[in-house]
Amino acid sequence: MDDDPRLRQLILEELTDEGVTPIPCETGQHLLDLLQTQTVDLVFLDLMMPGMDGFQCLAELRKQSVPVPVIVVTALNDEINRQKVHDLGAVDYILKPDLFEHLPELLDQHLPGPRNVINRGQPLESEG
Repeated sequence: MDDDPRLRQLILEELTDEGVTPIPCETGQHLLDLLQTQTVDLVFLDLMMPGMDGFQCLAELRKQSVPVPVIVVTALNDEINRQKVHDLGAVDYILKPDLFEHLPELLDQHLPGPRNVINRGQPLESEG
């Protein structure tokens, strides 16, 4: 979940390429509303968003006892924020510039079960 539509689209495309079916959310409240009716296996959460920020959203997820792992994806590179989200229950913390490089291992580590991944962005070799 990211409030920047361009970055959100890039993340959605990368997740799809990794065999994941992403559900985009623009705001923290959108995510909380979605989780009232749907079950998800993993949440990617930005910290700096208008309205309910990522810290508030993470706190509300824990308050409501929503059993979903949350990976914080942020531009904030400091130990205080890293510790704060860890204390609020996030399972991982990654800087936005590093997300795409580490996405496959994050999914392997935090997403249950196998994913249908085809070639991880490599061109298909012709048969025959």
